[in-house]
Amino acid sequence: MKHEIIEKNIGLMVILIILVIAVGGLVEIVPLMFQAQTITAAPGVKPYPALQLAGRDIFIREGCVGCHSQMIRTLASETQRYGPYSVAGESVYDRPFLWGSKRTGPDLARVGGRYSDDWHRVHLKNPRNVVPESNMPGYPWLTASLLDPKLIEKKMRTLAWMGHPYTDADFAGVKDALTGQTELDALIAYLQGLGVKSPDATTEAQP
Repeated sequence: MKHEIIEKNIGLMVILIILVIAVGGLVEIVPLMFQAQTITAAPGVKPYPALQLAGRDIFIREGCVGCHSQMIRTLASETQRYGPYSVAGESVYDRPFLWGSKRTGPDLARVGGRYSDDWHRVHLKNPRNVVPESNMPGYPWLTASLLDPKLIEKKMRTLAWMGHPYTDADFAGVKDALTGQTELDALIAYLQGLGVKSPDATTEAQP
């Protein structure tokens, strides 16, 4: 039978598997590239300001997305715990996306404003000081590293070239926004901004 020919020819099977995956991927991905809701920012969503952009880089560097997703599904159990479900327009300025799929820790899509800066500061230095059962590692070294305004300005200009609506005023304000700020300050600013400008973000989430 024909399927026996494919099963016995590993080269042919590999080619056919790649072909099926390619076609399936195109069918799923290409239509999204032409839907306005996936390429247009949701109301209130703007590019990250300098301090939050620096914090996002630290979030990525330290591997936080490995344990914390940033995408709330449409299931009732998710929206009741974390808040309104995520929509594509919230992430148009995210490069790369940090939706994630692993939840060793809670989803962070709506964490902005749920805790004070001081709470985050203590939590990030030693999570067990505020959550005794936490298995999250601490990041005390973030307090010792100052941010580099030139690096963030360069990244903002690159993102502007890619279509993010940064202005000359945004570039001019980078130095003042970042001078004297630590990596911990930046990470807290990033966390405090997550979800606060998102659709229906005023809906109360359950802890």
